[in-house]
Parts: sequence; C-alpha cells; structure tokens
Amino acid sequence: MSELRYQLDLLKAMNQKLTEKERIYTKVCESADGAFLYCDPVENRVCALGRWKEFFDFDISETKEFALLLELVEESGLLSLQELLFLERTGEESRTTECRLKGKRAWFRFRAQVYYDREGIPTDKVIYIDNITKMRSQNEELAYMAYYDNMTGLYNRNYFVRLLGEYVKRAEDSNSIISVMTVDIDGFRKVNDSLGIVAGDELVQQFGCFIKELCGEGIIACHLHSDVYCIAIYDPAGNRSAEFLYRAIQKRVKDPFRLISGQELRITVSAGVAEYPEAGVSALELVNCAEIVGANSKELGHNTIQYFNAPVMDDLLNSIELENKLKKAVYDQDFFMYYQPQYYTGNKRLRGVEALIRWRDEDSRMISPATFIPVAEKSGTIIPIGKWVVEESVKQYAAWKAQFGFPFIMSINISALQYKREDFVESTINVLKKYRVRPAEIELEITESVLIDDFEAVSEKLNQLREYGIRISLDDFGTGFSALSYLRKLPIDTLKIDKSFIDNVITDSASRVITESIINMVKSLGYESVAEGVEDEQQYQYLHATGCDVIQGYLFSRPLPPEEVEGMLNTSL
Repeated sequence: MSELRYQLDLLKAMNQKLTEKERIYTKVCESADGAFLYCDPVENRVCALGRWKEFFDFDISETKEFALLLELVEESGLLSLQELLFLERTGEESRTTECRLKGKRAWFRFRAQVYYDREGIPTDKVIYIDNITKMRSQNEELAYMAYYDNMTGLYNRNYFVRLLGEYVKRAEDSNSIISVMTVDIDGFRKVNDSLGIVAGDELVQQFGCFIKELCGEGIIACHLHSDVYCIAIYDPAGNRSAEFLYRAIQKRVKDPFRLISGQELRITVSAGVAEYPEAGVSALELVNCAEIVGANSKELGHNTIQYFNAPVMDDLLNSIELENKLKKAVYDQDFFMYYQPQYYTGNKRLRGVEALIRWRDEDSRMISPATFIPVAEKSGTIIPIGKWVVEESVKQYAAWKAQFGFPFIMSINISALQYKREDFVESTINVLKKYRVRPAEIELEITESVLIDDFEAVSEKLNQLREYGIRISLDDFGTGFSALSYLRKLPIDTLKIDKSFIDNVITDSASRVITESIINMVKSLGYESVAEGVEDEQQYQYLHATGCDVIQGYLFSRPLPPEEVEGMLNTSL
C-alpha cells in the first residue's frame, strides 16, 4: 500500500513540474514579438502560442487547418509557405520564407524548425511567425530612394548610370549602338525667379512624368539634375531613336503645362545627343558628352537639338579647360597689365593710355584676351577680373602721376556684366578715392553690346559716373548696336571708331564714307573721336585730314609693359 502511495505522490509531483514548465513556456511565448505554432507531426496536432490571435482571426489546432493560413497569402508566396508548413516531408531541418497577405500591405516571416529522432522520424516542429510589415515598408522606401527620383518618378542619376553601364557592356558584346540624349528646359531659371521654386518643381515633375511615358523596352530615363533629363536608347532605330523621341517631346511642349494654380506655362527644350562608341566608351563619358553637347545647343539658340561632333567637342573641352585655368588664375591673380598709348592726331602729343589685361597661363603660354575674355564673361569670372583691372589700372596711374607729375587719361575697358552689378558705380568711385585720383583723368570704355539688354539701367549708371566726373567712351562704334538716335541720350565724351573700318579706309570707298560720317557726326555732337588700329602712315594722314582727334595703333606704339611706359613718360618731360 505504501508503495502505491509513493507512486501516486511521484506522479503528482511530476505532473506539477510539467504544469509549471508549460506555464513558463507559455509565458515566454506570450512575451515574444511573434506567434508560435507547435506541431506534432505524428498526431497532426497544432498548438498556437504567443501573438497568434493578434496576427490572425482564426484558431488552428490541427495540420489540415494550415489551409486557412495558405488562403490568406498572395500567390507569389503560396508555394514557398506550403513547403515550409510541411517541411518534414522533405527531410529538411529548417527553412525561412516571407509572404504578403492578400489585399493588405502586411508582410510575415515564417521560420520552421523540425526535430527528428535517431531513426529520422519527425517528432516535433516549431514555426515562428514574425510581422515584418514595418521593416519591409522601410526597405521598400530605401530601395525607392536608392533607385528613383522622388520628384519625377524617373530613375535617379546614380542608378541610371549603373543601368547605362549594363547597356554599354551588352553593346560591347553585340557590337551595338547606344544613344544618350539630354533634354534641358529652356529659360527654366526665369520660371523659378518669376513664379517661385514650387512652380518650378511642379513643371519639372510634370515634364518628368511625360518623359517617363517615352520609356520602354531598351529605353530608360532619369532626372539628371534641376531641369535636365537624360534618356538612353539601346540599339536605336525608327521610333526608338533620339530624333523620334525629340520630335515627340517637341510635339508635347507645343501644348502648355497647367499648374495647380491654374496658370499655364509654355516651354521649349534643347537637347544634346552622344552615341556609344563614337562619343565615349563608358556610361559617365556618354552622359557628360551629351550634357556638354546639350549645353552647346542652348548656346547656339534655344529649342534645338545638337549631335556629338568630334571637332565641336574638342572646342568645348578646350573651352572648359580654359575656364578651369581661368578660375585658378583669378584666385592666384596671375594677370598683368599692358598699356597702349593714344596720341592727338595734330601734334602727336600723348593723350593717355588704354589699359589692356594680359594672361600667361601656368604653362607660360600667352592667352589672347580675344580668347579668354568671352570665356570669362560666360563663366562669370569677368566680375573679379574686371574689378582687379580697375583697381590695378587706377593704382598704376596714381603711381605714374606721383612720379612724373603731369596728368593724362587712363582708359579702362568695362564689361557688360560689370555694369549690371548693383554696386558697380559705388565700387568704382571708391577705388578712385582710395588712390586719390581725379575722376576726369579716368575714362571707362563701354561697348555697344552693353546697351542692348537694358539701355535705361545702363544709362542711369553712366550718368552717375559722368556726374562724378569720370569720362565715358563708347568703344568699337559701328559694329553692334549702332542706333544713332541713342547717342544723344548717352553721357559720353569719346567715341572710338572700330579697327575694322580703319583697316579698309584706304582701299574701300564704303569704309571711307562710314568713317568720315562717324567723324563728322562726332564733331557735331561735341564728342572726341579716337581711331583704333592705325598701322601705317597712309591711314594716319587720311585720318588727320578727315579731322579725327586721337590716334591709337601700332604705327605709334604697340601695347607696352609698365616699365616701358615709364621710359616713354620720361621722354615726355
């Protein structure tokens, strides 16, 4: 009897231990972030633990009810989940899969672990289920950001270059062609300046959506930057060519883009096309070439398309190289000044000098102002260059006047971009004050092109300078604006006759008529006339007889470095 009681007590104690362990296991499962399915493969029994009821709205107690779970999953994940739920049939120990529920954004990860006895018979199976919706959503967002442009939905630059690189590899193997075309909205800055950045972004977005419609098999596109897009076409032909796509774009932009505000915007676009392998053999080379050609297309005039051409590209690359060197020269102040004397025609007495900038690059090559000044104006470096020229010339003049004691006129060339600066008048006057130079001894030379963009604004600044006492000279007269009616409105003292007329004044009757007309007109207006580029005695004698006031040219003197000007001034004492 005592033996029986002992056995009963032992069973009771063991049952209590089992009950306590089951309670511990249940609590552990409930405290986890996921749900658990414990499966008995022998009896086909299933027990759901943890957060099962938070994830799913049905109970499960046997393996045949796995069908309820399979019904919830999208077809793409159905087979992999089915194999995982019955993993013991394959003899595998573990497997993981991720599935999305039908009609929902919910994602679940299933991880199965099967336990076998020594004979390989499955004894237990545990399936852990984890809700990974948030993680998948974050990954999808990161993936989108890695590959796509948020504003337009097109590929971003980095991923586009990667895909284009794959195109290049395929083209190399198959001896195919790739066309890369950049498309740039003309005058986009004006949209931002006049309507605001939000309107500009909306235009970029709408145009990008249209570009996306052009994509398809073998055609990819990206939002390169700002208002510039890039399209790559693998093995272009027919309606899959750059020319065809550009015509489609031209057709679209004939209609306005309607903004949310209701305002309609009409635009034009310019494009540049570069092809593999002619223009480049890498993705970046092709994109850069197309962008450079596109920029040149805008320079030639808006609403155009230009194709890669080796000589044109060489010129552009040389221009870019020159621009980079010029920026460095500005930083290092690697410029120096020459001065060309001007003489009164009658007595050949020194009237003054014209300040002329010179540049010797890092390779000790002299770069002509005719070459680097247009590049400086295009890049904006003409502003610091022009400021340096004004200060250097005025400082040099002040030193010469202090040394030699007699005044003459220092003529300084001013670019159109300098005149557009709000502080131009004030900064110029401050330089004169700094070196204590009388305004009447400084002459600022402007070209006719300065007057084209904004005659009224330029005239106002010229009047301010003239009222201060600074002389104003109109340079290269007859080659540009040439509206004589404006001359009376300009506060000028001197008018310079362009060299192109002087070159032919002896041999060409038309040039003589124009030159004589200019000189007579200048006299009637009370201005002083200066003839540039006088190189031989015949030209001088003719200009002297015609009544030209001042002569400048190689006949009397080439441009001189400062030390040679000082030698000339010494002889004038």
